[in-house]
Amino acid sequence: MPPKFDPSEKTVVFIRVTGGETGAMSSLAPKLGPLGLSPKKVGDDIAKSTQDWKGLKVTCRLTIQNRQATVDVIPSASSFLIKALKEPPRDRKKEKNIKHLGSLAFDDVITIARKMRERSCARDFTGTVKEILGTCVSIGCSVDGQSPKSVIAKIDAGEIDVPEK
Repeated sequence: MPPKFDPSEKTVVFIRVTGGETGAMSSLAPKLGPLGLSPKKVGDDIAKSTQDWKGLKVTCRLTIQNRQATVDVIPSASSFLIKALKEPPRDRKKEKNIKHLGSLAFDDVITIARKMRERSCARDFTGTVKEILGTCVSIGCSVDGQSPKSVIAKIDAGEIDVPEK
């Protein structure tokens, strides 16, 4: 016999979804079925809470207690950067391997680094800014009209000061 179901127990499930879309119920069903939740209802809740991130891949944390799911959106650094580029939402099925050719201000990069600081592996804030600049390299955008690699080199050389707070 399995142990008795405790209604006050909190269960946390992480799932990666495309913002604003009702995800595949087939991926939700094996995770939520044993907890007594309807995958369709939870999928609609996820779509509603990720509306701000329409067309971008974001991670959602489902906290389940008393057969009620609460959805928290945990966007990645690339999601923050693409949103800061203010690109229109795209259709994933039609447009593949897109390059994000916009240019961000260095202040935007610092703002995103502040949001990502607690999840960063860097020892200090300068390292977090460099992590965000590395993500800029991977998505293909520039910073103040320059290559993110050259901005990282200028930070290392001391030509650009990164504020700690």
